Amino acid sequence: MRTDSLRRLNFRHLHYFWVVAQEQHLTRAAERLHISQSAVSSQIRRLEEELGHNLFLREGRSLSLTEVGSRVLGYADSIFSLGAELMETVRDGAGQGLPELRVGAVATLSRNFQQNLLRPVIRDEHLHLIIESASLAELLDRLRVHKLDVILSNRPVTSDDQQPLSCRRLAQQSVCLVGPPQQGHTRFCFSENLAATPLLLPGHSSEVRSQFDLKCEELGVRPRVSAEVDDMAMLRLLARDSGTVALVPEVVVQDELEQGILTKYCEVPDVFENFYAITARRHFRSAALEVVLR
Repeated sequence: MRTDSLRRLNFRHLHYFWVVAQEQHLTRAAERLHISQSAVSSQIRRLEEELGHNLFLREGRSLSLTEVGSRVLGYADSIFSLGAELMETVRDGAGQGLPELRVGAVATLSRNFQQNLLRPVIRDEHLHLIIESASLAELLDRLRVHKLDVILSNRPVTSDDQQPLSCRRLAQQSVCLVGPPQQGHTRFCFSENLAATPLLLPGHSSEVRSQFDLKCEELGVRPRVSAEVDDMAMLRLLARDSGTVALVPEVVVQDELEQGILTKYCEVPDVFENFYAITARRHFRSAALEVVLR
């Protein structure tokens, strides 16, 4: 009985289902698969007949998964992700050039942190290092199909049945207020001087900004916001060139602090930036990735 069931499962039908479930739209799925929309619909119906369950709820041209469809998608993700891993493993081990380490970095992540973390593998002449920058959602899509080995992020993710991921905190950095070198010997007091100081702040999507806002609320202080910047590289440039005090993780401006271009006014109490490595569960993990995770 089990052998017959396996014989009836058509993996081409399953692949079409997998693409449609990702796109949630027949026309887009057909374009991605380079076949007609009617052919996609026909293959999905055959799979539903094989499984004995409807997999989609149809609302015009849009589709949503049924409860059974959601469970089937979990298996399909595992099957095709494992297939992608197999191809990558065989390719890397078959003399097809240097082994690769493919790193995805969230676009708002400090470039200094990335460089510090990846320095051991950047120097490895026997490794081809690829670094991609995008939103966390875009990088997670690539990680699920093994087009990335690891994502570096300043936000954690959780794992579930359809998203079997591992999220490991790599480091925690203090967050500070930095600005141009201060005149005289006046010492900046966070609770007393903050309200009167124009500030450059990360955008509201930042975990650092959320912690900072909570700290200000706790102290009963309403900060003066000159600008809000999501991109840490831009925040670093503005902190260096504008003469305004900025809220940044210390690692972001480590070079400017060492050179005396900027001065650390104070560390912000109870505010930190965390850095995470997000990986998919794989049967094989490269030695270079192990170096990074250590």
